[in-house]
Amino acid sequence: MAEPSFREIFTSREPIQQYWQIQLERVKNKFEKNNFEAFVADSASDAKRLVMEDILPGTGAKSVAWGGAMTMEEIGLAEALRQKTDLTIFDLLAPGASPDERMKLMKQTLTVDLYFSGTNAVTEAGQLVNLDMFGNRVSAITFGPTNVVILVGRNKIVSDLEAAMDRVKNYVAPAHIRRIVAIGLGAEWENPCIKTASCHNCKSPTRICNAWSIIEKSFPVGRIKVVLINEDLGV
Repeated sequence: MAEPSFREIFTSREPIQQYWQIQLERVKNKFEKNNFEAFVADSASDAKRLVMEDILPGTGAKSVAWGGAMTMEEIGLAEALRQKTDLTIFDLLAPGASPDERMKLMKQTLTVDLYFSGTNAVTEAGQLVNLDMFGNRVSAITFGPTNVVILVGRNKIVSDLEAAMDRVKNYVAPAHIRRIVAIGLGAEWENPCIKTASCHNCKSPTRICNAWSIIEKSFPVGRIKVVLINEDLGV
């Protein structure tokens, strides 16, 4: 077998993957010290396998739910769960659901055995930082479901709480509201960040930045399970 050329070595993504592997292991250790159960997945497909073959069976869950987590869809986990016939699923993205039906589903998710979510940001100290419109996602992460699984692309990791809140306000929220408008749920909204792609700390009646959540430790121990994925995923 021929030795790889200088060009092949120089353009390889492997050193970047190795760099992130070290960083993810470091953050994993911080989460474990904060009473979370934490995992590192080498790829999106590895994360899906980890959840379906290890985490889900380990919880014994009979009912599951998730919100509008992009990472769930991107790694194929949402569709894999939809195919299971032995689970009761509360899916907020179910086609044809009215606003009232979605609100009912949001309330029902607080009683499930296992709740899946992404996160807006993760600090290097092992903290989860999120900002919600209704508060259904931060409520479920904090209290209610017996177990919670947080799926985290490596792009969500920031240095500290200040950086996390800056990321959420000035990137995640303006990007997310454009997703809402794109799928037709906020076509009439006039939030200023739709036009400027930056936060104005607005007083809009359709403001999506209402409920902050900073989770510093999991209680009970291991209730929240964090899967750190060595890929850029979600917003």
